[in-house]
Amino acid sequence: MLIVALAANLGIAVAKFVAAAITGSSAMLTEGVHSLVDSANQILLMYGEKRAAKPADALHPAGYGRELYFWSFVVALLVFALGAGVSVYEGIVHLLEPEPAVSPVVAYSVLAIAFVLEGGSTIAAFRDFNGARLGKSWWSALTSTKDATTVIVLLENGAAMVGILFAAIGLALSQFTGNPKFDGAASILIGLLLAVVAIFLAREAKGLLIGEAADPVLIEGIRHTIARKGVMGIGEIMTIHNAPNQIVAAVNVDFDNRLTAGDVERMIDDMEREIQSKFPRVYRLYVRPHEDAGQKFGSDRGMRRT
Repeated sequence: MLIVALAANLGIAVAKFVAAAITGSSAMLTEGVHSLVDSANQILLMYGEKRAAKPADALHPAGYGRELYFWSFVVALLVFALGAGVSVYEGIVHLLEPEPAVSPVVAYSVLAIAFVLEGGSTIAAFRDFNGARLGKSWWSALTSTKDATTVIVLLENGAAMVGILFAAIGLALSQFTGNPKFDGAASILIGLLLAVVAIFLAREAKGLLIGEAADPVLIEGIRHTIARKGVMGIGEIMTIHNAPNQIVAAVNVDFDNRLTAGDVERMIDDMEREIQSKFPRVYRLYVRPHEDAGQKFGSDRGMRRT
């Protein structure tokens, strides 16, 4: 998905810059910067995915998964600083020193092609995101997903499509009214749109960097899987995402006092295998024997104490 989006954005960026040079359109130049920033962001995300896949080592025993979230945060900063900042600056300059656009047919042609290409990439990201939504509302899915890459591509491409419409409207109004300031206003609107997207992405990336828990459904699945004969109670289950598909889980378990240490060790081994079989994203499970752990079970599921 990232490679397809990168190839499309690079081609679109070149076309927009050429069209901006020919037409003198501020909004077209802004759109070129937008596509160039998107291209750089996709390169950073691919680098982040490669780094995140590195196995754990002595310096990073939990792996490198969160590096993807770090680069996602960098992407948000680039969208804000370069995408939004340059767009608003260029729009203000064009408002202060308006220049009428020439050869608008070239601009419209490039914008139409860019809209189609961006649309294809957006549809692909939409399908990936929608497939993982699992019945949640769109807003809930956007704010709770741990797949930063898909969200970034979806929102960046969606913003790019809206930005193209802003650029086309600004150019059309400039032609219709003879006032080139509409082109500069469109550039500012594109910048403000990118600023909103960047703030949202930065907020989500910050939460993932700090560490977010797994989905409550998965946590309850872990609790249900651990419950068995010999388990008298299950306390706190702490989970944290190191990457979209890397979850570390730790759980307090109250074992029956009649069990030997060897029995407890075998039960913990069984729990780890079952959890990782049912929930492959849980790549580390730590079971902590703890007296009087929270949720108690009756005699039908646990062994009675003597």
